[in-house]
Amino acid sequence: MTAEIALNPTRLVIAAIIGLILLLVLIIKFKIQAMIAILIGAISIGLIAGMPAETIVTAVNDGIGNTLKGIALLVGLGSMFGAILEISGGAQTLAVTMVKWFGDKKAAWALGITGLVIAMPVFFDAGLIILIPLAFSLAKRTKRSSLFYVIPLLAGLAVGHAFIPPTPGPILVANMLDVELGWVILVGIFCGVVSMVVAGPIWGGICGSKYSLPVPEHVANQEDFDESKLPNFWAIVGIILIPLVLIILDSVTGVVPALASWQPVFAFLGEPFVALLIATVAAMLILGIGHGYSTEELEKVMTKSLEPTGLILLVTACGGVLRYVLQYSGMGDLIGDAVSTMSLPIVILAFIVAALVRICVGSATVAMTMAAGIIASIPGIADLSPLYLACTTAAVAGGATVCSHFNDSGFWLVKSLVGMDEKTTLKTWTIMETLVGGTGFVVALIISFFA
Repeated sequence: MTAEIALNPTRLVIAAIIGLILLLVLIIKFKIQAMIAILIGAISIGLIAGMPAETIVTAVNDGIGNTLKGIALLVGLGSMFGAILEISGGAQTLAVTMVKWFGDKKAAWALGITGLVIAMPVFFDAGLIILIPLAFSLAKRTKRSSLFYVIPLLAGLAVGHAFIPPTPGPILVANMLDVELGWVILVGIFCGVVSMVVAGPIWGGICGSKYSLPVPEHVANQEDFDESKLPNFWAIVGIILIPLVLIILDSVTGVVPALASWQPVFAFLGEPFVALLIATVAAMLILGIGHGYSTEELEKVMTKSLEPTGLILLVTACGGVLRYVLQYSGMGDLIGDAVSTMSLPIVILAFIVAALVRICVGSATVAMTMAAGIIASIPGIADLSPLYLACTTAAVAGGATVCSHFNDSGFWLVKSLVGMDEKTTLKTWTIMETLVGGTGFVVALIISFFA
């Protein structure tokens, strides 16, 4: 690892400001691809600050290598796992069963919980497209505004996508902060459940009462699900829980003396890529081959699912470059000193940085990547407790979720699928996203007081 170099503090601050502004301008004004913009911004910081060229090159190589080695397998396995869950009808199984249990009057809660669970292994966009017909079906049957059911579904999906691994966001932040995923999952579940309740059934009920939004015409005559063809509910639940339980058990056996004899076993099984590999193989056998898919068909589906992961991994890797440039230049020390002077908890700083990037750039992935890179460069981060680092991870996720507006692709996807105009989307979806991120952050902040 390259030692940090001594640079002029004033010049370093100016370099960081110019580099980050350049990064934002490239993305916002010139629509440059985020990976290229982050890389240009990071290298610009190093050059303007006066870092030796060989140190910049080392920072780039270390940033890419050290970042990808922790998440590449997880993102790939998670994508394949989600694809199998999607084609098998597992998402519909969860939704339909939960709605039956809760009944039409409390179906909003069922959709929120389903969205939360589904968004952990399935990308937000795919989960929304798969499940939104059920929300519309409920709206038709109960003759209520579609927002009464759509908002809780969106909230659940947003929560699962932001806070709880194996979704890529918290994985990449946890990797940069070097915190065990077991702690991230535990904190993420607390943050996620409270956020889902506030932004889902509660806010959905308000939106449903205030805005009478009919089901879009293009789905008004859509047929209901053929439930006889859906997989078993408990099989779906069991498969989704495999990686979560194994990863948590790894963390628990490491701190509970009575379970110390099991620690070597769960240290292996709870290794995130091993746990996710076990879940993916189980999904292949039970949901794939067990439901009539050939190995050739599964191979095509799983290979296709890897296409969007390239962008995620490269953007994340470039975020790692930004982190190492800031760290090797000594900027991390300056940030650390500034935080100490302000007496500002790192959890709060993490949320603010992520929120500012989210508002400016729109991309939650870019916001998480940049915020995690900046926070990880602060000296002493490695000395913080795992619980505090998990809270910091949740704070980054919360900041990267708030204030979705015109520069966020999710804003336009929701607008078009639900059939809202821009003004209504801002008053419903944007506020919902802010409630998800803000509530999750508040919960993480409260938990951090006990770390």
